[in-house]
Parts: sequence; C-alpha cells; structure tokens
Amino acid sequence: MFEFTAIDSSLAMSDGVPLAFTLYLPVTGGPVPVLLEALPYRKDDLLERVHYERFCTEFGFAVCRVDVRGTGSSGGLATDEYPLSELDDMASLIEWLAGQEWSNGSVGMFGWSYSGFNSLQVAAARPAALKAIVPIYSSDDRFNDDVHYMGGAMRALDLVDYPSFMIAMNAMPPVPSLWDGDWREEWRHRIESNEPWVFTWRSEQRRQPYWQDGSVRPDYARVTCPTMIVAGWADGYRNNTFRTVEALENAGTPWKLLIGPWSHMGAELSLPGPWIDLTAEMARWFDRWLRDEQNGIDAEPQVTIFHRRSTAPEPDLRELNGTWRDHIGLPLADTKTLDFDLGTGCVTHAVIGDVGTAAWNSCAGSLPWGQPTDQRYDNAASMTWDWPADDLHLYGHPRLQLRVRADQPVAFVSAKLCDVAPDGTSSLITRGLLNLTHRGGYDSDPVALEPGEWVDVEIELEATAWSLDEGRQLRLGVTGNDWPNVTAPPRPVTLEIDREASNLLLSVMESIDDLPESALPHVHPESLQTGDGVTWRVERDVLARTTTCRTAHGSRWTSTKGFACSEEYSGEVTLDLRTFDQRIEAFARFEVDYPEGRTATQSTMTVTTSPTHFDLDVTVEAFDDGEPFAQKHWHHTVRRDLA
Repeated sequence: MFEFTAIDSSLAMSDGVPLAFTLYLPVTGGPVPVLLEALPYRKDDLLERVHYERFCTEFGFAVCRVDVRGTGSSGGLATDEYPLSELDDMASLIEWLAGQEWSNGSVGMFGWSYSGFNSLQVAAARPAALKAIVPIYSSDDRFNDDVHYMGGAMRALDLVDYPSFMIAMNAMPPVPSLWDGDWREEWRHRIESNEPWVFTWRSEQRRQPYWQDGSVRPDYARVTCPTMIVAGWADGYRNNTFRTVEALENAGTPWKLLIGPWSHMGAELSLPGPWIDLTAEMARWFDRWLRDEQNGIDAEPQVTIFHRRSTAPEPDLRELNGTWRDHIGLPLADTKTLDFDLGTGCVTHAVIGDVGTAAWNSCAGSLPWGQPTDQRYDNAASMTWDWPADDLHLYGHPRLQLRVRADQPVAFVSAKLCDVAPDGTSSLITRGLLNLTHRGGYDSDPVALEPGEWVDVEIELEATAWSLDEGRQLRLGVTGNDWPNVTAPPRPVTLEIDREASNLLLSVMESIDDLPESALPHVHPESLQTGDGVTWRVERDVLARTTTCRTAHGSRWTSTKGFACSEEYSGEVTLDLRTFDQRIEAFARFEVDYPEGRTATQSTMTVTTSPTHFDLDVTVEAFDDGEPFAQKHWHHTVRRDLA
C-alpha cells in the first residue's frame, strides 16, 4: 500500500483559460504512470468517487481528475457537451502530465459515461503520450446510442434527467477557495452567458454533421492506443461493443471487451449484479500498457461476457441469473443465424400511444431509472409472434426485416424480444426502434412516408447475450411506439405488416457450456440502493385520456472537502392518447455550502410537442445564502424535422 497526497491546481490552456484539476500522487520513490478522468460533473462537490484513491494506494498510479472547460472550478464557458475545444484542452493537459518529474511519461484515460465518451474522442485525436484507455458505459455513435435520439426518434423520459440537470449544474459557481478572482462575479457570468445545451440537441434532428463530431463511428481506425471497453447489459450504451472491437481488430488496435449485467452504475454496486472489482481489472490493463508489465492480460481471451439467463423481471432486480464466459477471438465469430418467418397474410395494427411503459427507459441506473418490469401488458398492446425456445442462446444483434406501410408520413416501428415463462411472465431481452423516415440510413436525409405505400426496412435490435431456459417461449412484439423511452410519433398512426415478406433473424450460439469460465475478481456488496425516498409512478387519467410517468429523488452528503451538498430531481412526462401531444416537465436543484457562502441553483424545463413543433421553456435561478442571486429565462421553438 502507498501513501498519497492530493493537490488542487490548474493549468492554463493555449487561450489562457485555466482548467482546474486535482492530482492524487502516490509516494512510490519513482516516476509513475498517470490516469486522467475528465468530466463536467464537478470533481470537488457533486461527483466524487473512491476509485482514484485505490488507483494510488493499491496500484501506484497517479490520478488527475479535471473539470472540463466551463464546469466546476475551470474557466471558460460550458458551450456544449464534447466541444472540439475539449480535445485540444485534453491534449495540452496530457502533454503536461507526461512531462512532470513524478510521471513516467505514459498517460491513460478512463471514466464512466461522459468521461468514457471523451476517452474515445481524445484517443481518436492521438496525443503522443496517451498510451491506453478504458471507456466505461460510453458510445461510439452520439446520434443513435445516447440520451438524445433512438432510431431517429427523440427520446422523452431522458429529458427529465441529464438534459435537465446539466442546466442547473452549469449555472453553479466555482469552488470559492479554488477560484482566482471574485467567485460570485464568475457565478453571475456563467448564469448570464451559458445557454442550455438541450436547445442545440433538439434543433439537430439529423445525424450529419453535428452528431458526427464526437462519434468515433465509423472511422474507428483513428483509435490506435490499446482500448478496453466496459459495458453493461442493463445500461444504455450496450451497442458500443461488438461492432467497435471488430473495427479495432481490423485497424490493428489492441483491445479487450468486458460486458457485465450492470446498469449505469458501478460494477461493484449495480442493480443488477453479479458484481466485480472493476478497478482491479482496469489496473491490470493500465499496468500492461503504461508500465509495459508483462502481466498476461493481452494474452488472455479478449472477450469476457456475462451471458444472462431466464430471470423473472423486477424494477429493482438485485441479481440476474447467468454465467461468466470467455470468448476466443472476435466476439461473434462462433455464431450462426436463425431465420424465423412471421406467417402469411397482412396484419393491421392501430398504435396505442402509451405502449412501452413496462420498459420505460433503455438505460437503467440508480433508481428511479430502474429495470424493465413484466412485459405482458405491453405485449398485449403489440402484434406478437411466439416460438418454442428451449435452451436458445442469443448472442449478438437480432434483426427484424419488415414490409410495412403506415397511414401517416411519419411513423415508427418498435420491436422487442421477450423471454416468456410458462406462467405468462414476460421478460425483456432486447429492443430496437426505427423512425421509418430514416429507412435509407442515418447519414442520408430522412424522407417522409407516402401513406399507404409499402416499404421494406430492417430494424437492428440492441446487442444482447441471453439464454432461454427449457420450457420458455421467445416472443417478438412489434408496435409503432416505445413511450416514454422515445416521444410518440407526431400523430396517431396505424401500421400494416405483410407477414409473408417479413422475417426475424437471430444471431445465436449452439451452446455456451464449452466456453471457458471467466476468472474475475468477484465482490459481494454489503448493501445496494433501495427505493426509499424515490418516486416512480405510471398514472392514467381515464376521462382525460392521458398517461403520465412521474419521477422524484434526491440525496444529501458531505464532500471530502467538508462541503454540505444536496441534490433534488423531479419530472413527469404526459401523453394525450387521442392526439399524441406530449408535455415534459423537469426540475433539478443543487445546493453546496462553502465556508464562503451557501449556494444553490435550480432549473425548471417544460417541453411540449405538437405535430409540427417542439416548444421549450427553461428557467434557471441561483440563490446566495438563501437569497435570490440571479435568474434567466429562455423560450425556444423548434420545427419537427420528420421526428
């Protein structure tokens, strides 16, 4: 075990803007590699973790945690997530870290979510001293595999989370003791100058060119440093897995893929488990590539997968059934394709607007962002096909090929695969969605449907690994919405499917029993999150013909610097079943008590959708020692672009 020191400092970028960071330096008697985590979530108060101390004390790495430009105690403005300036900033910081006397010149990047995204993005820019990365729960495709859009449809429930709370978080002051100047003046400047990021995200409804920035897909060959991708089946970024490592292999980039059962939570505490010590696994990867330690990790099987098995659904499921297995070579090399036909004749389906509430978001995490519940109610509101599935091992991306027509120029197709138990319980395996105006691909302009005209489309469902027990049935459910995971189509819609011209293609393995069992550092958490103090409700107003999903949660804690902190979130998403108009309301509030003053910021956001427009109203308010300090309001209207 090593002692360590924590140092708060900053580094001026090429334009003079200072980036604030904290260094955790182990006392080892010699130069050490450096691990960099870059994030906008405020390293000193709102988001602290324990892994950086373990990297120092147990594994002898230096760690640098930095507030990206315009956030936390760094200067500048927070103009957007993943701006191009962030790549230049990180390149400058990496060069500086590599050149310090306590550094051995090798830098690694890692992180969850945002800091996983920018690990990939910075690696694609190839700073010389960046020797390896570990992106966790990250995306290679910001348009289709993030919190903004899915299959060309705008996400709905996600609006009450990250897009909302970043408005309030970006309006917070720097830590007074770390700011060189008048911190209240900087606080006011942020409130007056920062624009809500969500305005850009709602305006940019096509993949090109905006969403391509920050997406390594399809040009994966830009990433040349060794890359260990960590994903979770219950997380929303499960697709940055099979396709990514295949592309890295083709580019000659060393890689490793680890997919567990986890949601958007740490692998040690996730709902669901089972759980592993991910910090120890990351340390092995960085030891190999930052210290040139021949520890054998690059000679082990490159793919480690938790193959899920039939499990009864629960919104707060503690642990999934399944088994850890290693795969030799590329992950899908040992699969075959099964072709299931959908019968004969045509079937007509009037879409129910609120179908989808039993799997209300595709990225589970801390409650109330829980896991899918029993799907039989949503199945009943869908067109379904059942097949016997004794000991069927799904592994890869299922694909649904459809001949379909709609009575509206904008229509969606939602497809879900479920594992149906003998008692009728239906567990979600995987899902996919396509806005049919994007049937020509996401890099071309969307094209409105001609009502009543047949189109042939393919919907790729999300990556999965799931084995069905004996006596189970595989169910395909198809409908025209997945609400509130995505917004409903502009108007009520009826779909018709030509069953004879449609089929389901499954990527499967003959067996997983012959695969070697994985050797991982398993852990068993003493406690897991409960639903205490959390609201997760689905309410139906029968006479008003509306459905509303509500959330509320929050917490209080004391930071390692001694600041009393609190967070409070609430939101609701309402759908009119007759018109498909929607209303989304979100609230976020953060409080941090510094010795220099008690600070609070809060944001409220209302989004309404009509057949032709999205309307957004946003207000941010700040309070200094309980008194109003500053306020700003915006109204933004965006025309729906076939979304």
